Amino acid sequence: MHIVTPVEVELEGPTVKEGRWNDRAVDVPAAQQNQLDEAKDHFIQRDGVEFAGTHLLLDLWGASHLDELDRMEQAMRDIVKECGATLLHIHLHHFTPSGGISGVAVLAESHISVHTWPERDYAAFDVFMCGDAKPENAVPILKRAFFPHRLEVTEELRGRVQK
Repeated sequence: MHIVTPVEVELEGPTVKEGRWNDRAVDVPAAQQNQLDEAKDHFIQRDGVEFAGTHLLLDLWGASHLDELDRMEQAMRDIVKECGATLLHIHLHHFTPSGGISGVAVLAESHISVHTWPERDYAAFDVFMCGDAKPENAVPILKRAFFPHRLEVTEELRGRVQK
């Protein structure tokens, strides 16, 4: 086993400190932050809040077909299309003997990930999209593909800009 020793990096200037945990600084030099402010960053504004993207956590309970790779891939492709996103790559892994699936669709706008427990009729999806993409459009697709008895959705606006 190879152990990597952490390397300390000297920053060119002061960092911008943000986040829910104020004791942890984000290492972004102030000069670099100014460049980010000027670049097209695909942040969006909704209801007076500026943020990077919408992150949905979806729990499907009492779901079926959670061990079918073809159905899972098609559901991911349908989500990408209906949400107005850009697919870069899909990778799915099928576990044995449970038949569970773990995988990710990498998007230009971020990602969709999934982990299923078919033996419990449960799936955890993670849909994060920035820019003009509409991750909420994933909900009806997941209902049609996996027929959950209960679907719980948690929404988090990632990268909120503090003013």
